[in-house]
Amino acid sequence: MQSVVRAASLGQLARASASAVPSASALTKEAPLPAAGPVVVQAPVSSQVRSYHAGNMDVPDFTYYRRSGTKDPTAKSSETAQERMAFSYVMAGGMGLGGAYGAKALVNQFLSTWSASQDVLAMAQIEIKLADIPEGKNMTFKWRGKPLFIRHRTAQEIEECNAVDPATLRDPQADSERVKDAEWLVILGVCTHLGCVPIANAGEFGGYYCPCHGSHYDASGRIRKGPAPLNLEVPYYEFPEEGLLIVG
Repeated sequence: MQSVVRAASLGQLARASASAVPSASALTKEAPLPAAGPVVVQAPVSSQVRSYHAGNMDVPDFTYYRRSGTKDPTAKSSETAQERMAFSYVMAGGMGLGGAYGAKALVNQFLSTWSASQDVLAMAQIEIKLADIPEGKNMTFKWRGKPLFIRHRTAQEIEECNAVDPATLRDPQADSERVKDAEWLVILGVCTHLGCVPIANAGEFGGYYCPCHGSHYDASGRIRKGPAPLNLEVPYYEFPEEGLLIVG
């Protein structure tokens, strides 16, 4: 009897286990297989390590570029110190000279930007042929943007200018101090009062007259009457040859 009960219980356990655990064929039918993706092949990684002490590493040779005094590893540095110091001094001196030359060129280039342009230099001087100016006449030229008076004085005008006592003038100056040749008077036609342009061969003294405020100058360009404080300016000029005048 006991054997029959034991067999029945074992049969029930077998049926229960069969219903609880699915079979392998059922798993195969129910679980879908994953889609096949691209196959990735990894390159083999080398684990070899190159070491200098093992002798398997190539080291570049710089012997060709080294100085002859430093090629011998057993030589003392004191034996080649003079040669190396001389080389260092030569290099330092060469670099210093090169730097000084470059600085000089830079300074010259900088200063040249401050110099006058070609058109200004062309107006720095003016040449005048004196034969074109008759005696007793005054001609006006443009020089550096200013009127330039050139007067061919007569003997009477020269005598009258020399007869004036400089001590009686507002701006004391003898006629001989204002001219290099007694026949020729070279002055700037700019009134010293407010910068007007005087009229030649006019005024009470036969020289120049500024109608703006009534300044009178004589035939030497000296102020004789009116508000002007100074004589007419005499620029730098010279006579390089007879009949030629250069102003500037």
